[in-house]
Formats: sequence, C-alpha cells, structure tokens
Amino acid sequence: MKKDYPRTALSHDSYATDEWIMSMFEDWFDPCPLNPDFDPEKDDDGLRMDWAEKTYVNPPYSNPLPWVKKAVKEAATGSRVALLLKHDTSTAWYRILHEANAHVLLVGERLRYNTGKTAAFPSALFILDPADPPHQYNITEVKT
Repeated sequence: MKKDYPRTALSHDSYATDEWIMSMFEDWFDPCPLNPDFDPEKDDDGLRMDWAEKTYVNPPYSNPLPWVKKAVKEAATGSRVALLLKHDTSTAWYRILHEANAHVLLVGERLRYNTGKTAAFPSALFILDPADPPHQYNITEVKT
C-alpha cells in the first residue's frame, strides 16, 4: 500500500500551500514556513515568537492545536491571523476557533498542496480578526 499524502495517511507535515492561496498572503508573516528539515535546535520556533500584524499559518496537520491556541492569543493582542486547516468540526481546535469568533472560509475544491493529487479532506481558511473579538453569550438571553 502506498503511504503518501494526500490520498492516505499523512506521511509527514511538509506539504506546500497551493500557490493560489499563497498569492493572497504573499506579504503576510509566516511563523510556520515549509521546512522539511526543521531542527528545533537551530531553527526559529514560530510558537515561541511574537507574530506580525498580518500572519498566515499553514500549521502541521498532525498537531494544529498549539498553533490554533497561539493564533487566538496573537489575535487578542491585535494580529489578524489566517490559518489553513482541515475542515474538521469534530476537533478541539475547531471548537476553540469557533469560540474565538473565527470566520470560516470554505475552500471550494480539494487542495493539492503542490503534489498534483487532490487531498482526501476538505480545507478551510480560519480568519481571526482583532476588530471582531469573541462574543460572550448568555444562554438565557438567546431566544429561538
């Protein structure tokens, strides 16, 4: 059985974002650039640095949760953050983004991640905008 992304299990986290998406964020800071040879001893860790006013992140799909938590913190300090993630509503990180009032932009086609093959899952861009902070709802105030 061939064990390579995108039709079966992810074999690694180093897949490039499709060019048409990257073109929308070409002047944005990327704390998690594609680096198949990432070495935490030598390379900068995007989770440990301050992010820019406009930040684009295509985090490792094997564990996006720390990147999502960092994105929510950065948005709270004034950064606009766009994350490219699987569209998977069953995850803890999805719930965190929902509660942080992230705007979800569904990608209308399966991405290819520069592999030439379509991914086995749908993707979405999640936008955290400091001008649109999380809403606090009191369940007794919500009427149907």
